[in-house]
Amino acid sequence: MGNRRHGGSNASFAKRRRKLKEGLDTKNPNEDHRSSYETTIRENEKFVQYYKMQKICSEDEWNTFLEVLKTDLPTSFRITASCDVEAKILLKLVEGVFFTDLLKGDLNDEQSNSKPFCLPWYPQRLGWQLKITRKDIRGSEAYYRLHNFLISETGNGNISRQETVSMIPPLLLDVQPSDKVLDMCAAPGSKTAQLIEALYSGSTSSIPNGLIMANDVHNARCYMLVHQAKRLNSANVVITNHDATVLPVMNLDENGDTMLKFDKILCDAPCSGDGTLRKNADIWTKWSPGNANNLHGIQFRILKRGLELLNVGGRLVYSTCSFNPVENEAVVQRMMTEAQGSVVIINARDKLPGLKTVNGLSEWIVVSKDLDVYKTFEEVPEKWITQIRPQMFPPKEDLYNLDKCIRILPHHQDTGGFFVCVMEKIKPLPWETSIKQTNELVDEVKVNNYKRKPKKRRYQGYKEDPFIFLTVDDPVWPEIRDFYELKNFPIECLLTRCSVGKKKNIYYTSTSVKDIVKNNQDRVKIINTGVKTFVRCDNKSMECNFRLAQEGLAGISSFIGQKRRLQLTRSDLITVLKNPTIPVNSLDPATKDILDNFGVGSCILNMVDKDFPIELVGWKGFSTLKAYVNGECRLHYLRLLGVDVSEFDVNKFKKETNENEPEDKSEICTDEIPEVQVKEELIQSEKSE
Repeated sequence: MGNRRHGGSNASFAKRRRKLKEGLDTKNPNEDHRSSYETTIRENEKFVQYYKMQKICSEDEWNTFLEVLKTDLPTSFRITASCDVEAKILLKLVEGVFFTDLLKGDLNDEQSNSKPFCLPWYPQRLGWQLKITRKDIRGSEAYYRLHNFLISETGNGNISRQETVSMIPPLLLDVQPSDKVLDMCAAPGSKTAQLIEALYSGSTSSIPNGLIMANDVHNARCYMLVHQAKRLNSANVVITNHDATVLPVMNLDENGDTMLKFDKILCDAPCSGDGTLRKNADIWTKWSPGNANNLHGIQFRILKRGLELLNVGGRLVYSTCSFNPVENEAVVQRMMTEAQGSVVIINARDKLPGLKTVNGLSEWIVVSKDLDVYKTFEEVPEKWITQIRPQMFPPKEDLYNLDKCIRILPHHQDTGGFFVCVMEKIKPLPWETSIKQTNELVDEVKVNNYKRKPKKRRYQGYKEDPFIFLTVDDPVWPEIRDFYELKNFPIECLLTRCSVGKKKNIYYTSTSVKDIVKNNQDRVKIINTGVKTFVRCDNKSMECNFRLAQEGLAGISSFIGQKRRLQLTRSDLITVLKNPTIPVNSLDPATKDILDNFGVGSCILNMVDKDFPIELVGWKGFSTLKAYVNGECRLHYLRLLGVDVSEFDVNKFKKETNENEPEDKSEICTDEIPEVQVKEELIQSEKSE
């Protein structure tokens, strides 16, 4: 069983061993047999024939469409919009420093054509696209610095590198801070991260009332999802591992008297992925006309379950990264037929000004994997009737406004291919009845039109540790409460994953997420929730055995008293961030006087600024002070404060230049001065706005 888990089998291993003994297997296991990316085959005759017949673009655009599809996809990224002030400063930094460096100096023709391009439809100019290759990074210092910057800020969650068209579905959901949002097929998590940003960006509270439930059927991919969500340090996210087609209704109380219905649902369904050919070139050789036929059923069931879990008046976005109408319009029109007027398609093009789109198709063809064309289901041979179903065929007339669906083609704005349909539920679905939350799974199954109770699903992957919520009687609570002067703190929202022994980490969740986790651990496999807030730190000199964690500080800061807060000047904070630890004596005299009577242990470092206040977790030693944050977080805040962080970067270009030249300190300082001045000007301009 162990080999199967990792994708192998005992039979194949034994066969390989026999061949080795007989000398028949001459393959060197250490030799790399992969072809280079440049030599990857980007041809598939069936693909060309199939989509020419589908008429997904006009005849005069066809050659351009095919040519662009065989080229590499540009790099794209977006600046995180959770904090409006930080997003604006980062944008000024990107435009005013990094892009300026890219555009100055002598540029060859290829570099001139790869200027940074602001996505006109992405809000607040926070989405960008540029053509950058490994060759560019190796050969240009400006590209190299930009690359390092993107990696550093991506690790912190302040920038997300994401394919351009992938940014569209979350925008069209129009998430508000009070919305309860479901991402049905969430992994690897770039869209989920965007949904989290939207939840926070319009919120006036550090913890919005809404929530994000991110689900995926593949256990291993759920941990990729955890990694993405953790970058944003949100207490409003719960990650589950379940089959989206039978995702259960969530209870919100112990008795099951209240059930959870979602206000917004993202249904980014699994698909053949031929819209990603520019990014995943190996699909060229694997593509087959029959792929879409095999996926149509699962896509429909996911969409159907999504609409069942949606509130009346709620919005669902169905999307795929496929050109194929069998996976797109055919799924939508099948759902609309069964919904019988309960759902309408919304025209959302006005939400994406500047994005070039194509209307959804109302006519298409259905073929077998051998590319045999069938105009009606009656023409389908018996051998194909299990793969080609009558619902895949186009309607005789478009009753559902399929032209309101959105198609994005690669050659229009140098992107990948994508399909999006925005749907609104205006009344209950025909088969929906009023369900009391005390009903068991059998009753839920009846609502889903199943004839018999399905088998109980076996959980895959690792067995997760339990989620144990703290109470006022917990022995660790009094010391945490008193040390940090926590007032009116919702202790019922603190949880730990440790059922026995000492609690190592304590996590904080929102009230809405807490209700889901407490009442549904036996109904769905919960992978992760909560943001790390308190970490065990057994220190004899500290009155409390738990220190604060930077990840959860924003969510609980409003509950913490003044006892463990330290006000720092701008210059002192910069000094603290630039050094691992600093002697208290080297700080501002006023700060030093405060620290003389400041107890040892975890604390909050505050820089009070009406335009850009900063709060960081710190640690006060006997005679030292430090910021208790990781290196990337230090660099992030130093950048925002206008500090030149080039001294912390490994600049191979300067190394190569100085290898055969004597070091000239004055020259280096002169070169660095303009960059600091530019960044300080950015901060000053930000404050004046």
